[in-house]
Amino acid sequence: MAKRKMILDLDTGVDDALAIAYALADPEVDLIGIVSSYGNNLLDVCAENSLKLLELLGHTDIPVFKGLPHSCTTDHFDVMQVSKDIHGDNGIGDVELPAPSRALEEQSGVDFYIEAAHKYGKDLIIIPTGPMTNLAAALKKDPEIADLIGNVTFMGGALTVEGNVTPVAEANINQDPKAADEVMKSNLPLTMVGLDVTLRTLLTKNETKQWRELGTASGKVFADITDFYIDAYYNLDIDKRGCALHDPLAVGVGIDPSFVSTISLFMKVVYQEGPYYGQTIGDNAKLNDPNPNVKVAVNVDKKRYLKAFMDRLNKLFKEN
Repeated sequence: MAKRKMILDLDTGVDDALAIAYALADPEVDLIGIVSSYGNNLLDVCAENSLKLLELLGHTDIPVFKGLPHSCTTDHFDVMQVSKDIHGDNGIGDVELPAPSRALEEQSGVDFYIEAAHKYGKDLIIIPTGPMTNLAAALKKDPEIADLIGNVTFMGGALTVEGNVTPVAEANINQDPKAADEVMKSNLPLTMVGLDVTLRTLLTKNETKQWRELGTASGKVFADITDFYIDAYYNLDIDKRGCALHDPLAVGVGIDPSFVSTISLFMKVVYQEGPYYGQTIGDNAKLNDPNPNVKVAVNVDKKRYLKAFMDRLNKLFKEN
């Protein structure tokens, strides 16, 4: 067993599925649980997707918890059409998987965060790849965990590039900018893996062909799911060269920070309505304060990361 423990916080769509595979495949960490969120689809759909994928990959031992179903400032959540266009109506490229043989955990995702923080302390890595609603709720319920958790490496935000839902806002942050602001302004040690680096880290059908040629169930499913995603990037003119490895890059950086170069800042998120809603930006009020808590990834060793990604996933899919 690895010393370091990882919790994924997922709105399980296609790149979240790849994040699950990476976390399972890397021997440096033990994936101890998945906390589900809304975002790429409704909470219940995302949670069931995680159960299905874990079963496909032979890991029914890993618990899946339900998080919160909508942002901290709203009373409901509606899936955006663009999310369906990119991830499919079911969140996983419209690939149909068998219904899971087990249920979600009865414990809430928020309580699981708190329990794990007290149990594992600095050995705990949390990887949120959707909105920050669950983590912000856990901090509110038990502020002490901010000083216990080893690292939170999140996929979200954009600092040196434009956003992907507005000129300034990235999708995950935009789902619940108030929660993201609360997380950014906490004492948590944070690493932001945003569009600055994820849009440089592309996967093509040359790679998914390798998975298909393994001749295994998981290789075929993940190739089908990811090809849907690659086609969506092409057809929607997001990027015609391939699909961005948003969420699995955050997992990789959480385990091996040397994949990226960073700058250290105190960050904030604009959550007041207006043209800058959802923007992740440095906090002017703290420019001269020592020891910033957020490392913002601004460049990535994409060649080395892609090799690590493919080596790990090829091995995992070959065995399942």
